[in-house]
Amino acid sequence: MHRVNIRPCRYAKGITWTARWELSNRPPRVRSFSKQSTTDNAQSPGALTGLKILDISRVLAAPFCTQILADYGADVIKVETVGKGVSSQSYLRWCKSADTGRGYGTTGPYANRGGYDPIAAAEAGLLHITGERYGSPVRTGIGMVDMATGLYLHGAILAAVYARDRDGTGQRVDTSLFEAQISLLTNVGLSWLNLGIEAQRWGCQHPSIAPYDAFQTKDAYLVCGATNDAQFVALCKLLGLEDLITDERFATNPKRVENRHLLGPIFNQVFLTRTTKEWVSVFDKTGLPFGPINNMERAFEHPQTVARDMISHVRLDAAESGEIRLIGPAVKFSRTRTSLQRAPPRLGEHTSDLLEELGIEKQEAANLKKKGVI
Repeated sequence: MHRVNIRPCRYAKGITWTARWELSNRPPRVRSFSKQSTTDNAQSPGALTGLKILDISRVLAAPFCTQILADYGADVIKVETVGKGVSSQSYLRWCKSADTGRGYGTTGPYANRGGYDPIAAAEAGLLHITGERYGSPVRTGIGMVDMATGLYLHGAILAAVYARDRDGTGQRVDTSLFEAQISLLTNVGLSWLNLGIEAQRWGCQHPSIAPYDAFQTKDAYLVCGATNDAQFVALCKLLGLEDLITDERFATNPKRVENRHLLGPIFNQVFLTRTTKEWVSVFDKTGLPFGPINNMERAFEHPQTVARDMISHVRLDAAESGEIRLIGPAVKFSRTRTSLQRAPPRLGEHTSDLLEELGIEKQEAANLKKKGVI
């Protein structure tokens, strides 16, 4: 058995599975459900089929982790709120048959503090580097720290399982929102640690490449840039700005970065002359880095979203249309299936099945129900 210690976590794929085993309501069971796909591996087992996960976490980070494990075929038993009448012995029944679950880790002066994505983002430096150049700090549009922690955690769980299978000994996996975000500071963190260079907010600009920004068009925004001198020449020719090619102020990337305050307005004026759709046509097949800033509608209708099977229609009788759409797994395997979690179970849908798996007789289950435990 592997125990993973990590604090709050929220929902998976926009759906909250609320459950309390021996606790109440619904203990949703995330099985390796078939992804609705025409790929050759649609009927094959998942890569993690046979691995059982007991998830008693909250909020987003750890549930995001177990969502990924379930997508890969693991059997996830989700328990959300511990209620009255629950003892550690209740969980031990699960743990005997399960393989592998703070904000700041299990040691250190903050070990007993709760973990929240915006707080971890603030204290671990992310908010300091996010926002407009001379503006206030800005929180990211999604819980990046939570989800990054979940990604770290899912890999760590699999590493611990591999180590157990190799040498026969389990271990505790200990990570946190704070540590995950500190580790993600990468280049800006290394610049501070080794050179004493403090990180700054750059908005959509790149701190060491120019031009590289989100430019306003007639109707929206387009991100584009030139990552080297050859691309800068090509970009200038494409935009009809050939005079910039021989301008000494923009001759090299370091000079362009130094004079970005002069270069940016020139590009801004050009991009305002056409719509985003028109600019996409202009940039298409040039090999230059570019992309429109899409809203949710355009992102999910994007041809690459469709081609990569990133949306799945899942049956749900309670829905007006009889189904809901879920976001598919980001990873595809050539041989094993990535299975999509099904729609949220009905209240108490799997309670009886799970109690039976634990060897709890019907009379004992009835007593638990009478006490309000389930």
